[in-house]
Amino acid sequence: MPMTLKPIANIASELGISGDSIENYGRYMAKVPLNNAAFNNKRRGKLILVTGMTPTPAGEGKTTTVIGLGQGLHRLGKSVSIAIREPSLGPCFGVKGGATGGGKSKVEPSDRINLIFTGDFPAVSAAHNLLSAVINNHLYYKNALKIDQKDIFFPRTIDMNDRSLRSIAVGVGGKDDGALVMDRFVITPASEIMAILGLSRSYADMKGRLGKIMVAKDMNGNPVYASQLKVQGAMAALLTDALKPNLVQTTEGVPAFIHTGPFGNIAHGTSSVVAADLALKTSDYVVTESGFATDLGAEKFFDLVSRVGSLDISIVVIVGTIRAIKHHGGSKDVKAEDLAALRTGSLNLIRHVEIIRSYGVEPIVALNRFPTDTEKEIDTILQLLGSEKINCVLSEVYEKGGEGGIDLANAVLKSIRSEPYRLKYAYEMDDPIRTKIENVARRIYGADSVIFGKQALKDLKFIEKAELDKLPICMAKTQNSISDDPVILNVPRNFSVTVGSIGISSGAGFVVPLMGNIMTMPGLPKVPNAEGVDITDSGEITGLF
Repeated sequence: MPMTLKPIANIASELGISGDSIENYGRYMAKVPLNNAAFNNKRRGKLILVTGMTPTPAGEGKTTTVIGLGQGLHRLGKSVSIAIREPSLGPCFGVKGGATGGGKSKVEPSDRINLIFTGDFPAVSAAHNLLSAVINNHLYYKNALKIDQKDIFFPRTIDMNDRSLRSIAVGVGGKDDGALVMDRFVITPASEIMAILGLSRSYADMKGRLGKIMVAKDMNGNPVYASQLKVQGAMAALLTDALKPNLVQTTEGVPAFIHTGPFGNIAHGTSSVVAADLALKTSDYVVTESGFATDLGAEKFFDLVSRVGSLDISIVVIVGTIRAIKHHGGSKDVKAEDLAALRTGSLNLIRHVEIIRSYGVEPIVALNRFPTDTEKEIDTILQLLGSEKINCVLSEVYEKGGEGGIDLANAVLKSIRSEPYRLKYAYEMDDPIRTKIENVARRIYGADSVIFGKQALKDLKFIEKAELDKLPICMAKTQNSISDDPVILNVPRNFSVTVGSIGISSGAGFVVPLMGNIMTMPGLPKVPNAEGVDITDSGEITGLF
Protein backbone atom coordinates (compact mmCIF):
# COMPACT_ATOMS: atom_id res chain seq x y z
CA MET A 1 0.00 0.00 0.00
CA PRO A 2 1.47 3.40 -0.95
CA MET A 3 2.65 5.53 1.96
CA THR A 4 1.27 8.68 0.32
CA LEU A 5 -2.39 7.90 0.99
CA LYS A 6 -4.32 10.70 2.63
CA PRO A 7 -6.38 10.18 5.78
CA ILE A 8 -9.89 9.34 4.66
CA ALA A 9 -11.26 12.37 6.53
CA ASN A 10 -9.24 14.57 4.16
CA ILE A 11 -10.70 12.79 1.11
CA ALA A 12 -14.20 13.34 2.51
CA SER A 13 -13.48 17.02 3.11
CA GLU A 14 -12.39 17.45 -0.52
CA LEU A 15 -15.91 16.33 -1.45
CA GLY A 16 -17.51 18.76 0.97
CA ILE A 17 -18.30 15.97 3.43
CA SER A 18 -17.30 16.73 7.00
CA GLY A 19 -14.67 14.37 8.30
CA ASP A 20 -16.61 14.19 11.57
CA SER A 21 -19.73 12.94 9.81
CA ILE A 22 -18.26 9.74 8.35
CA GLU A 23 -17.71 6.38 10.02
CA ASN A 24 -14.04 5.40 9.86
CA TYR A 25 -12.89 1.84 9.21
CA GLY A 26 -9.27 2.46 10.07
CA ARG A 27 -7.28 5.37 8.66
CA TYR A 28 -8.05 4.99 4.93
CA MET A 29 -11.62 3.65 4.65
CA ALA A 30 -14.98 5.00 5.76
CA LYS A 31 -18.71 4.69 5.35
CA VAL A 32 -20.98 7.65 4.68
CA PRO A 33 -24.24 7.39 6.66
CA LEU A 34 -27.45 7.91 4.71
CA ASN A 35 -28.39 10.85 6.94
CA ASN A 36 -25.21 12.72 5.95
CA ALA A 37 -25.93 16.28 4.87
CA ALA A 38 -24.19 15.66 1.52
CA PHE A 39 -27.14 13.52 0.44
CA ASN A 40 -29.28 16.69 0.56
CA ASN A 41 -27.17 18.43 -2.09
CA LYS A 42 -28.50 18.95 -5.59
CA ARG A 43 -26.98 16.70 -8.22
CA ARG A 44 -24.40 18.59 -10.23
CA GLY A 45 -22.16 15.91 -11.69
CA LYS A 46 -21.98 14.50 -15.21
CA LEU A 47 -21.97 10.69 -15.36
CA ILE A 48 -19.31 8.97 -17.48
CA LEU A 49 -20.12 5.29 -18.08
CA VAL A 50 -17.23 2.93 -18.89
CA THR A 51 -18.03 -0.36 -20.60
CA GLY A 52 -16.08 -2.70 -22.88
CA MET A 53 -15.78 -5.04 -25.83
CA THR A 54 -16.24 -8.80 -25.41
CA PRO A 55 -13.37 -9.67 -23.06
CA THR A 56 -10.80 -12.41 -22.85
CA PRO A 57 -11.03 -14.52 -19.64
CA ALA A 58 -8.39 -12.28 -18.02
CA GLY A 59 -10.38 -9.07 -18.57
CA GLU A 60 -9.32 -5.98 -20.51
CA GLY A 61 -8.64 -3.48 -17.72
CA LYS A 62 -12.02 -1.80 -17.48
CA THR A 63 -11.71 -1.00 -13.77
CA THR A 64 -8.13 0.18 -14.31
CA THR A 65 -9.40 2.48 -17.06
CA VAL A 66 -12.14 3.90 -14.81
CA ILE A 67 -9.57 4.71 -12.15
CA GLY A 68 -7.01 6.06 -14.61
CA LEU A 69 -9.59 8.23 -16.36
CA GLY A 70 -10.64 9.66 -13.00
CA GLN A 71 -7.00 10.40 -12.22
CA GLY A 72 -6.53 12.00 -15.64
CA LEU A 73 -9.50 14.31 -15.05
CA HIS A 74 -8.12 15.14 -11.60
CA ARG A 75 -4.76 16.12 -13.11
CA LEU A 76 -6.64 18.50 -15.39
CA GLY A 77 -8.01 20.22 -12.31
CA LYS A 78 -11.51 18.76 -12.43
CA SER A 79 -13.70 17.87 -9.47
CA VAL A 80 -14.06 14.13 -9.98
CA SER A 81 -14.86 10.91 -8.15
CA ILE A 82 -15.31 7.32 -9.25
CA ALA A 83 -18.03 4.80 -8.35
CA ILE A 84 -17.24 1.11 -8.80
CA ARG A 85 -18.28 -2.27 -7.43
CA GLU A 86 -16.79 -4.14 -4.50
CA PRO A 87 -14.70 -7.21 -5.40
CA SER A 88 -16.01 -10.72 -4.81
CA LEU A 89 -13.83 -13.36 -3.17
CA GLY A 90 -14.79 -15.76 -5.97
CA PRO A 91 -12.72 -14.06 -8.70
CA CYS A 92 -10.06 -13.00 -6.17
CA PHE A 93 -9.30 -16.64 -5.42
CA GLY A 94 -10.36 -17.95 -8.84
CA VAL A 95 -9.21 -16.82 -12.29
CA LYS A 96 -8.88 -13.04 -12.32
CA GLY A 97 -7.41 -12.23 -8.92
CA GLY A 98 -8.08 -8.88 -7.26
CA ALA A 99 -10.49 -6.33 -8.73
CA THR A 100 -9.11 -3.00 -7.57
CA GLY A 101 -7.44 -1.90 -10.80
CA GLY A 102 -3.77 -2.35 -11.56
CA GLY A 103 -0.37 -0.74 -11.93
CA LYS A 104 -0.52 2.97 -11.15
CA SER A 105 -4.32 3.08 -11.40
CA LYS A 106 -5.69 1.31 -8.34
CA VAL A 107 -7.99 1.98 -5.43
CA GLU A 108 -6.43 1.70 -2.00
CA PRO A 109 -6.00 0.01 0.41
CA SER A 110 -6.35 -2.66 -2.27
CA ASP A 111 -5.69 -5.68 -0.04
CA ARG A 112 -8.41 -4.66 2.41
CA ILE A 113 -10.85 -3.79 -0.39
CA ASN A 114 -10.33 -7.17 -2.08
CA LEU A 115 -10.66 -9.17 1.15
CA ILE A 116 -13.83 -8.54 3.20
CA PHE A 117 -13.46 -4.68 3.04
CA THR A 118 -16.05 -3.11 5.38
CA GLY A 119 -18.10 -6.29 5.72
CA ASP A 120 -20.80 -5.61 3.12
CA PHE A 121 -20.50 -9.02 1.42
CA PRO A 122 -20.68 -10.97 4.72
CA ALA A 123 -23.74 -8.88 5.66
CA VAL A 124 -25.45 -9.76 2.36
CA SER A 125 -24.61 -13.43 2.85
CA ALA A 126 -25.96 -13.34 6.43
CA ALA A 127 -29.23 -11.65 5.47
CA HIS A 128 -29.69 -14.03 2.55
CA ASN A 129 -29.01 -17.16 4.60
CA LEU A 130 -31.27 -15.92 7.39
CA LEU A 131 -34.16 -16.02 4.93
CA SER A 132 -33.09 -19.48 3.74
CA ALA A 133 -33.01 -20.72 7.35
CA VAL A 134 -36.43 -19.22 8.11
CA ILE A 135 -37.95 -20.92 5.05
CA ASN A 136 -36.68 -24.32 6.17
CA ASN A 137 -37.70 -23.59 9.76
CA HIS A 138 -41.23 -22.78 8.58
CA LEU A 139 -41.40 -26.15 6.85
CA TYR A 140 -40.22 -27.87 10.04
CA TYR A 141 -42.93 -26.24 12.15
CA LYS A 142 -46.01 -27.53 10.30
CA ASN A 143 -45.77 -25.27 7.21
CA ALA A 144 -48.71 -22.95 7.90
CA LEU A 145 -48.23 -21.18 4.56
CA LYS A 146 -48.51 -24.54 2.71
CA ILE A 147 -45.21 -23.97 0.90
CA ASP A 148 -44.64 -26.55 -1.83
CA GLN A 149 -41.33 -28.14 -0.87
CA LYS A 150 -40.66 -28.97 -4.52
CA ASP A 151 -41.18 -25.37 -5.63
CA ILE A 152 -38.91 -23.26 -3.44
CA PHE A 153 -37.13 -20.55 -5.45
CA PHE A 154 -34.88 -18.97 -2.87
CA PRO A 155 -31.43 -20.61 -2.63
CA ARG A 156 -28.55 -20.23 -0.17
CA THR A 157 -25.41 -18.20 -0.78
CA ILE A 158 -21.68 -18.08 -0.20
CA ASP A 159 -19.07 -15.69 -1.62
CA MET A 160 -16.81 -18.39 -2.99
CA ASN A 161 -16.57 -20.35 -6.22
CA ASP A 162 -17.66 -23.87 -5.26
CA ARG A 163 -19.26 -25.96 -8.00
CA SER A 164 -20.10 -28.73 -5.50
CA LEU A 165 -22.80 -26.48 -4.03
CA ARG A 166 -24.79 -26.02 -7.25
CA SER A 167 -27.23 -28.75 -6.18
CA ILE A 168 -27.47 -30.13 -2.66
CA ALA A 169 -29.91 -31.86 -0.32
CA VAL A 170 -30.59 -30.46 3.17
CA GLY A 171 -32.29 -32.07 6.12
CA VAL A 172 -30.88 -35.51 5.31
CA GLY A 173 -30.57 -36.54 8.97
CA GLY A 174 -33.37 -37.54 11.33
CA LYS A 175 -36.69 -35.82 11.90
CA ASP A 176 -35.03 -33.24 14.15
CA ASP A 177 -32.70 -32.10 11.37
CA GLY A 178 -35.20 -30.08 9.38
CA ALA A 179 -37.24 -30.71 6.25
CA LEU A 180 -35.64 -32.87 3.59
CA VAL A 181 -35.55 -30.72 0.46
CA MET A 182 -33.32 -30.16 -2.52
CA ASP A 183 -31.45 -26.89 -2.35
CA ARG A 184 -28.64 -24.99 -4.05
CA PHE A 185 -26.14 -22.20 -3.51
CA VAL A 186 -25.51 -19.12 -5.63
CA ILE A 187 -22.43 -16.96 -5.27
CA THR A 188 -23.11 -13.83 -3.20
CA PRO A 189 -22.82 -11.40 -6.19
CA ALA A 190 -25.75 -13.34 -7.72
CA SER A 191 -27.86 -13.08 -4.56
CA GLU A 192 -31.10 -11.14 -4.88
CA ILE A 193 -30.14 -9.45 -1.61
CA MET A 194 -27.06 -7.98 -3.34
CA ALA A 195 -29.27 -6.62 -6.12
CA ILE A 196 -31.68 -5.18 -3.56
CA LEU A 197 -28.82 -3.53 -1.67
CA GLY A 198 -27.51 -2.01 -4.90
CA LEU A 199 -30.86 -0.62 -6.04
CA SER A 200 -32.35 0.58 -2.72
CA ARG A 201 -32.53 4.33 -2.03
CA SER A 202 -33.30 4.24 1.71
CA TYR A 203 -33.85 1.89 4.63
CA ALA A 204 -37.60 1.96 4.03
CA ASP A 205 -37.07 1.18 0.35
CA MET A 206 -34.71 -1.68 1.23
CA LYS A 207 -37.05 -3.20 3.81
CA GLY A 208 -39.95 -2.99 1.38
CA ARG A 209 -37.93 -4.73 -1.32
CA LEU A 210 -36.80 -7.45 1.09
CA GLY A 211 -40.42 -8.16 1.95
CA LYS A 212 -41.29 -8.52 -1.75
CA ILE A 213 -38.81 -11.36 -2.35
CA MET A 214 -40.73 -14.29 -3.81
CA VAL A 215 -39.38 -17.37 -2.04
CA ALA A 216 -41.64 -20.19 -3.28
CA LYS A 217 -45.06 -21.27 -4.48
CA ASP A 218 -47.72 -22.73 -2.22
CA MET A 219 -49.64 -25.95 -2.88
CA ASN A 220 -52.12 -24.00 -5.02
CA GLY A 221 -49.42 -22.46 -7.19
CA ASN A 222 -49.61 -19.01 -5.62
CA PRO A 223 -46.49 -17.00 -4.77
CA VAL A 224 -45.15 -16.90 -1.21
CA TYR A 225 -43.20 -13.78 -0.18
CA ALA A 226 -40.61 -13.06 2.50
CA SER A 227 -43.04 -10.65 4.17
CA GLN A 228 -45.34 -13.61 4.92
CA LEU A 229 -42.47 -15.14 6.91
CA LYS A 230 -42.10 -11.82 8.80
CA VAL A 231 -38.35 -11.77 8.39
CA GLN A 232 -37.70 -8.63 6.33
CA GLY A 233 -37.07 -6.49 9.41
CA ALA A 234 -34.34 -8.79 10.71
CA MET A 235 -32.77 -8.98 7.27
CA ALA A 236 -32.76 -5.19 7.01
CA ALA A 237 -31.13 -4.98 10.44
CA LEU A 238 -28.25 -7.12 9.21
CA LEU A 239 -27.85 -4.76 6.24
CA THR A 240 -27.94 -1.51 8.24
CA ASP A 241 -24.29 -0.65 7.72
CA ALA A 242 -24.06 -2.37 4.33
CA LEU A 243 -26.42 0.19 2.74
CA LYS A 244 -24.01 3.02 3.60
CA PRO A 245 -21.63 3.78 0.68
CA ASN A 246 -17.92 3.11 1.22
CA LEU A 247 -15.39 5.88 0.60
CA VAL A 248 -11.72 5.22 -0.26
CA GLN A 249 -9.23 6.78 -2.70
CA THR A 250 -7.16 5.98 -5.76
CA THR A 251 -3.37 5.81 -5.89
CA GLU A 252 -3.41 9.53 -6.78
CA GLY A 253 -5.89 10.58 -4.12
CA VAL A 254 -9.05 10.73 -6.22
CA PRO A 255 -12.16 9.98 -4.11
CA ALA A 256 -13.64 6.56 -4.84
CA PHE A 257 -17.03 5.23 -3.78
CA ILE A 258 -16.92 1.42 -3.82
CA HIS A 259 -20.25 -0.14 -2.97
CA THR A 260 -22.11 -3.42 -3.65
CA GLY A 261 -20.95 -6.05 -6.11
CA PRO A 262 -23.53 -7.68 -8.40
CA PHE A 263 -21.92 -9.64 -11.24
CA GLY A 264 -22.47 -8.39 -14.78
CA ASN A 265 -23.30 -11.73 -16.42
CA ILE A 266 -25.80 -13.06 -13.86
CA ALA A 267 -26.91 -9.81 -12.19
CA HIS A 268 -27.13 -6.12 -13.10
CA GLY A 269 -23.40 -5.46 -12.78
CA THR A 270 -23.08 -1.92 -11.37
CA SER A 271 -22.22 -0.22 -8.10
CA SER A 272 -25.05 1.04 -5.92
CA VAL A 273 -27.58 3.70 -6.74
CA VAL A 274 -26.91 5.49 -3.41
CA ALA A 275 -23.17 5.63 -4.15
CA ALA A 276 -23.80 7.07 -7.62
CA ASP A 277 -26.26 9.57 -6.15
CA LEU A 278 -23.75 10.72 -3.52
CA ALA A 279 -20.93 10.96 -6.07
CA LEU A 280 -23.09 13.06 -8.41
CA LYS A 281 -23.94 15.41 -5.50
CA THR A 282 -20.32 15.94 -4.47
CA SER A 283 -18.37 15.97 -7.78
CA ASP A 284 -18.60 17.64 -11.17
CA TYR A 285 -17.63 14.43 -12.98
CA VAL A 286 -18.35 10.85 -11.91
CA VAL A 287 -16.72 7.88 -13.65
CA THR A 288 -18.53 4.58 -13.19
CA GLU A 289 -18.54 1.19 -14.92
CA SER A 290 -20.87 -1.60 -15.89
CA GLY A 291 -20.01 -5.29 -15.83
CA PHE A 292 -18.35 -6.96 -18.83
CA ALA A 293 -19.22 -5.69 -22.32
CA THR A 294 -21.91 -3.47 -23.84
CA ASP A 295 -24.23 -6.43 -24.52
CA LEU A 296 -24.34 -7.23 -20.78
CA GLY A 297 -23.42 -4.43 -18.38
CA ALA A 298 -24.17 -1.43 -20.56
CA GLU A 299 -27.52 -2.83 -21.72
CA LYS A 300 -28.55 -3.37 -18.10
CA PHE A 301 -27.27 0.04 -17.06
CA PHE A 302 -29.29 1.72 -19.80
CA ASP A 303 -32.49 -0.33 -19.64
CA LEU A 304 -32.61 -1.16 -15.93
CA VAL A 305 -30.27 0.75 -13.58
CA SER A 306 -30.59 4.21 -15.14
CA ARG A 307 -34.36 3.90 -14.89
CA VAL A 308 -34.39 2.72 -11.28
CA GLY A 309 -31.80 5.24 -10.13
CA SER A 310 -32.84 8.13 -12.41
CA LEU A 311 -29.22 8.26 -13.61
CA ASP A 312 -28.56 10.43 -16.66
CA ILE A 313 -25.58 9.53 -18.88
CA SER A 314 -23.40 12.23 -20.42
CA ILE A 315 -20.86 10.06 -22.27
CA VAL A 316 -19.84 6.42 -22.73
CA VAL A 317 -16.30 5.03 -22.96
CA ILE A 318 -15.74 1.56 -24.45
CA VAL A 319 -12.54 -0.19 -23.35
CA GLY A 320 -10.82 -2.29 -26.01
CA THR A 321 -7.44 -4.01 -26.19
CA ILE A 322 -5.23 -5.26 -28.98
CA ARG A 323 -5.10 -8.70 -27.36
CA ALA A 324 -8.91 -9.01 -27.16
CA ILE A 325 -9.28 -7.86 -30.76
CA LYS A 326 -6.77 -10.48 -31.90
CA HIS A 327 -8.50 -13.08 -29.74
CA HIS A 328 -11.74 -12.47 -31.62
CA GLY A 329 -9.82 -12.51 -34.88
CA GLY A 330 -8.72 -16.09 -34.26
CA SER A 331 -5.12 -15.42 -33.21
CA LYS A 332 -3.28 -18.43 -31.77
CA ASP A 333 -1.01 -16.21 -29.70
CA VAL A 334 -2.46 -12.85 -28.68
CA LYS A 335 0.95 -11.69 -27.47
CA ALA A 336 2.48 -11.98 -30.95
CA GLU A 337 1.97 -9.39 -33.69
CA ASP A 338 -0.87 -10.50 -35.98
CA LEU A 339 -2.30 -7.78 -38.21
CA ALA A 340 -4.63 -10.17 -40.04
CA ALA A 341 -6.29 -11.29 -36.79
CA LEU A 342 -6.43 -7.65 -35.72
CA ARG A 343 -8.37 -6.64 -38.84
CA THR A 344 -10.78 -9.54 -38.47
CA GLY A 345 -11.29 -9.12 -34.72
CA SER A 346 -11.88 -5.38 -35.00
CA LEU A 347 -15.44 -6.23 -36.01
CA ASN A 348 -16.18 -7.19 -32.41
CA LEU A 349 -15.14 -3.79 -31.10
CA ILE A 350 -17.01 -2.04 -33.90
CA ARG A 351 -20.13 -4.06 -33.05
CA HIS A 352 -19.98 -2.82 -29.46
CA VAL A 353 -19.78 0.75 -30.73
CA GLU A 354 -22.89 0.05 -32.80
CA ILE A 355 -24.70 -1.28 -29.71
CA ILE A 356 -24.03 1.96 -27.82
CA ARG A 357 -25.04 4.01 -30.85
CA SER A 358 -28.35 2.12 -30.97
CA TYR A 359 -29.22 3.83 -27.67
CA GLY A 360 -28.61 7.21 -29.29
CA VAL A 361 -25.21 7.68 -27.63
CA GLU A 362 -21.91 8.39 -29.42
CA PRO A 363 -19.10 6.63 -27.50
CA ILE A 364 -15.34 7.03 -27.26
CA VAL A 365 -13.09 3.97 -27.48
CA ALA A 366 -10.25 3.76 -24.96
CA LEU A 367 -7.55 1.48 -26.36
CA ASN A 368 -5.94 0.09 -23.20
CA ARG A 369 -2.30 -0.44 -24.07
CA PHE A 370 -0.42 -3.60 -23.06
CA PRO A 371 3.38 -4.12 -23.23
CA THR A 372 3.01 -6.66 -26.06
CA ASP A 373 1.19 -4.20 -28.36
CA THR A 374 3.30 -3.13 -31.34
CA GLU A 375 3.27 0.26 -33.04
CA LYS A 376 2.03 -1.37 -36.25
CA GLU A 377 -0.91 -2.93 -34.39
CA ILE A 378 -1.82 0.33 -32.68
CA ASP A 379 -1.63 2.29 -35.96
CA THR A 380 -3.70 -0.37 -37.72
CA ILE A 381 -6.55 -0.36 -35.22
CA LEU A 382 -6.60 3.45 -35.05
CA GLN A 383 -6.93 3.56 -38.85
CA LEU A 384 -9.65 0.86 -38.88
CA LEU A 385 -11.72 2.65 -36.25
CA GLY A 386 -11.10 6.02 -37.88
CA SER A 387 -12.57 4.69 -41.12
CA GLU A 388 -15.76 3.93 -39.15
CA LYS A 389 -15.75 7.48 -37.71
CA ILE A 390 -15.05 6.07 -34.25
CA ASN A 391 -13.12 8.30 -31.87
CA CYS A 392 -10.37 6.11 -30.37
CA VAL A 393 -7.82 7.28 -27.80
CA LEU A 394 -4.77 5.39 -26.56
CA SER A 395 -4.82 4.83 -22.80
CA GLU A 396 -1.72 4.04 -20.76
CA VAL A 397 -3.15 4.34 -17.28
CA TYR A 398 -1.75 1.02 -16.02
CA GLU A 399 1.85 2.06 -16.59
CA LYS A 400 1.56 5.83 -16.13
CA GLY A 401 -1.48 6.40 -13.89
CA GLY A 402 -3.29 9.70 -14.38
CA GLU A 403 -0.59 10.96 -16.74
CA GLY A 404 -1.40 8.07 -19.07
CA GLY A 405 -5.08 8.99 -18.96
CA ILE A 406 -4.81 12.69 -19.81
CA ASP A 407 -5.44 12.18 -23.55
CA LEU A 408 -8.52 10.12 -22.74
CA ALA A 409 -9.66 12.70 -20.19
CA ASN A 410 -9.28 15.51 -22.73
CA ALA A 411 -11.24 13.50 -25.31
CA VAL A 412 -14.02 12.94 -22.77
CA LEU A 413 -14.16 16.62 -21.86
CA LYS A 414 -14.26 17.58 -25.53
CA SER A 415 -17.11 15.18 -26.34
CA ILE A 416 -19.15 15.19 -23.14
CA ARG A 417 -22.66 16.51 -23.47
CA SER A 418 -23.80 19.70 -21.76
CA GLU A 419 -27.17 17.97 -21.45
CA PRO A 420 -27.43 14.20 -20.82
CA TYR A 421 -28.50 11.81 -23.56
CA ARG A 422 -32.14 10.89 -23.99
CA LEU A 423 -31.75 7.15 -24.33
CA LYS A 424 -33.48 5.05 -26.98
CA TYR A 425 -34.26 2.10 -24.73
CA ALA A 426 -34.25 -1.45 -26.07
CA TYR A 427 -37.77 -1.95 -24.71
CA GLU A 428 -40.59 -0.11 -23.02
CA MET A 429 -41.62 -0.97 -19.48
CA ASP A 430 -45.17 -1.79 -20.58
CA ASP A 431 -43.95 -4.38 -23.08
CA PRO A 432 -44.64 -8.03 -22.15
CA ILE A 433 -41.64 -9.87 -20.72
CA ARG A 434 -41.37 -12.00 -23.85
CA THR A 435 -41.21 -8.88 -26.04
CA LYS A 436 -38.56 -7.34 -23.81
CA ILE A 437 -36.38 -10.44 -24.11
CA GLU A 438 -36.83 -10.62 -27.88
CA ASN A 439 -36.03 -6.93 -28.31
CA VAL A 440 -32.74 -7.22 -26.40
CA ALA A 441 -31.80 -10.45 -28.20
CA ARG A 442 -32.44 -9.03 -31.65
CA ARG A 443 -31.35 -5.42 -31.24
CA ILE A 444 -28.40 -5.86 -28.87
CA TYR A 445 -27.10 -9.38 -29.58
CA GLY A 446 -28.12 -9.44 -33.24
CA ALA A 447 -29.99 -12.75 -32.88
CA ASP A 448 -32.44 -13.87 -35.53
CA SER A 449 -34.84 -15.34 -33.00
CA VAL A 450 -35.36 -16.43 -29.40
CA ILE A 451 -36.19 -20.00 -28.43
CA PHE A 452 -38.12 -20.38 -25.17
CA GLY A 453 -37.72 -23.73 -23.44
CA LYS A 454 -40.57 -25.52 -21.66
CA GLN A 455 -39.60 -24.15 -18.27
CA ALA A 456 -39.26 -20.62 -19.65
CA LEU A 457 -42.78 -20.82 -21.09
CA LYS A 458 -44.11 -21.98 -17.74
CA ASP A 459 -42.25 -19.14 -16.05
CA LEU A 460 -43.78 -16.59 -18.43
CA LYS A 461 -47.28 -17.77 -17.54
CA PHE A 462 -46.52 -17.61 -13.82
CA ILE A 463 -44.99 -14.13 -14.14
CA GLU A 464 -48.20 -12.92 -15.80
CA LYS A 465 -50.30 -14.61 -13.10
CA ALA A 466 -48.25 -12.91 -10.38
CA GLU A 467 -48.69 -9.56 -12.20
CA LEU A 468 -44.94 -9.05 -12.57
CA ASP A 469 -44.89 -8.75 -16.35
CA LYS A 470 -44.23 -5.00 -16.28
CA LEU A 471 -40.88 -5.42 -14.53
CA PRO A 472 -37.62 -4.78 -16.41
CA ILE A 473 -35.42 -7.72 -17.35
CA CYS A 474 -31.89 -8.60 -16.26
CA MET A 475 -30.48 -10.92 -18.91
CA ALA A 476 -28.11 -13.65 -17.68
CA LYS A 477 -25.75 -15.11 -20.26
CA THR A 478 -22.12 -15.77 -21.02
CA GLN A 479 -19.73 -12.82 -21.07
CA ASN A 480 -17.44 -14.58 -23.57
CA SER A 481 -19.66 -14.00 -26.61
CA ILE A 482 -22.27 -11.56 -27.81
CA SER A 483 -24.42 -14.67 -28.33
CA ASP A 484 -25.42 -17.18 -25.62
CA ASP A 485 -22.73 -19.63 -26.77
CA PRO A 486 -19.32 -18.91 -25.19
CA VAL A 487 -17.36 -20.50 -28.04
CA ILE A 488 -18.75 -18.16 -30.73
CA LEU A 489 -16.28 -15.28 -30.95
CA ASN A 490 -16.17 -11.96 -32.81
CA VAL A 491 -19.59 -11.00 -34.25
CA PRO A 492 -22.04 -13.94 -34.37
CA ARG A 493 -24.19 -14.27 -37.48
CA ASN A 494 -27.41 -16.19 -38.24
CA PHE A 495 -28.00 -17.47 -34.73
CA SER A 496 -30.74 -17.91 -32.15
CA VAL A 497 -30.55 -17.63 -28.37
CA THR A 498 -32.30 -20.00 -25.99
CA VAL A 499 -34.01 -18.98 -22.77
CA GLY A 500 -34.07 -22.05 -20.55
CA SER A 501 -35.84 -20.48 -17.59
CA ILE A 502 -36.77 -17.09 -16.14
CA GLY A 503 -35.94 -16.33 -12.54
CA ILE A 504 -37.99 -13.89 -10.50
CA SER A 505 -36.27 -11.22 -8.39
CA SER A 506 -39.43 -9.43 -7.34
CA GLY A 507 -37.72 -7.75 -4.40
CA ALA A 508 -34.99 -6.32 -6.59
CA GLY A 509 -37.67 -5.41 -9.10
CA PHE A 510 -36.72 -7.41 -12.20
CA VAL A 511 -36.91 -10.85 -13.77
CA VAL A 512 -33.88 -12.84 -14.91
CA PRO A 513 -33.99 -14.72 -18.23
CA LEU A 514 -31.26 -17.39 -18.10
CA MET A 515 -29.73 -18.19 -21.48
CA GLY A 516 -27.35 -20.92 -22.49
CA ASN A 517 -25.33 -22.80 -19.89
CA ILE A 518 -25.10 -19.90 -17.48
CA MET A 519 -24.06 -20.70 -13.91
CA THR A 520 -25.04 -18.70 -10.82
CA MET A 521 -22.36 -20.60 -8.88
CA PRO A 522 -19.00 -20.55 -10.70
CA GLY A 523 -16.27 -23.13 -10.18
CA LEU A 524 -12.58 -22.70 -9.50
CA PRO A 525 -10.03 -23.25 -12.29
CA LYS A 526 -7.53 -26.13 -12.20
CA VAL A 527 -4.94 -23.78 -10.68
CA PRO A 528 -6.90 -21.19 -8.66
CA ASN A 529 -5.40 -17.82 -7.87
CA ALA A 530 -5.75 -18.76 -4.19
CA GLU A 531 -2.62 -20.89 -4.51
CA GLY A 532 -0.56 -17.73 -4.94
CA VAL A 533 -2.08 -15.66 -2.13
CA ASP A 534 -0.09 -15.46 1.09
CA ILE A 535 0.78 -13.26 4.05
CA THR A 536 4.23 -12.21 5.26
CA ASP A 537 5.44 -12.18 8.88
CA SER A 538 4.81 -8.44 8.92
CA GLY A 539 1.16 -8.92 7.90
CA GLU A 540 1.47 -7.87 4.26
CA ILE A 541 -0.88 -9.73 1.90
CA THR A 542 0.72 -10.88 -1.35
CA GLY A 543 -0.35 -12.61 -4.55
CA LEU A 544 -3.80 -11.06 -5.04
CA PHE A 545 -2.88 -9.42 -8.37
